[in-house]
Amino acid sequence: MVDYAVLVASAVLYAVGIVAQSVAARRAGNRPGTGLGLLARLAADRLYLLGFAGQAGGFALAFFARAKLPLYLVQAASSSAIGLATVFGVAVLGWRIRGAEAMTLVLLASGLVALAGSSSASVASDLPPAGVAALAVVVLGTGLAMIPAGRTGAFLPPAVLSGVAFAVVAIASRTLAHRDLLALPGNPLTWLMLAAAVLGQAAMATALQRGPAAAVVATADATTIVLASVTGIAVLGDHVLAGREPWVAVGLAVVVSGVLLLGVQSRAGALDVAREPA
Repeated sequence: MVDYAVLVASAVLYAVGIVAQSVAARRAGNRPGTGLGLLARLAADRLYLLGFAGQAGGFALAFFARAKLPLYLVQAASSSAIGLATVFGVAVLGWRIRGAEAMTLVLLASGLVALAGSSSASVASDLPPAGVAALAVVVLGTGLAMIPAGRTGAFLPPAVLSGVAFAVVAIASRTLAHRDLLALPGNPLTWLMLAAAVLGQAAMATALQRGPAAAVVATADATTIVLASVTGIAVLGDHVLAGREPWVAVGLAVVVSGVLLLGVQSRAGALDVAREPA
């Protein structure tokens, strides 16, 4: 039960980070670039640093949760942060929420229940050298793809690239989480994970500047959930309770659908933080 409590706390911190970072990114001013320059400007913004602290705290707790919980559950729970951010906005910031958005939150919660009911604790298999090399290629390719993506005015390409980078973070941390913390600095996979995290943050900052917060985060989260969950089950040996394999498929489909629906609804709804609160 402790692992599940850690996972819930992680989602709450992620939600705080989403709201704070999106507000800060919107007021930073829109300039063309890959996202690293934007991150440099945001480093002086206290609100963005608060959001980053929430993201870092959420990541740390999710890292420890991945030591025993499968990626499909951890990533789905982390994606629920977008729903928690909506609830936070309604309760604290005065955002309006429509009936369709409320129903989507219920849908998201039901998917998480299905995944929690099918999950089985396990320690991940170690990635072989070829697997580490494949992740390095993905990180390099994502970084190169950010150059043309940063020159467009659309939020979708950098949001997808952010999701790819964070999938690498999830996969690497699932492998590293059960190891001795003091040994992590000497592991090349640790530095690959950190590089992917920085790249994901840069891509996310670029996307948040150009599109509705919920749409950006939903796109990135959906990408991360699918890539990390498939890799966790196929490569890392994530376990599913016997006879409940359909629960995982249905739960993932419901969570991904719920996350994407929140993103679509945000174009005229609650979590577009650029609009004035009600």
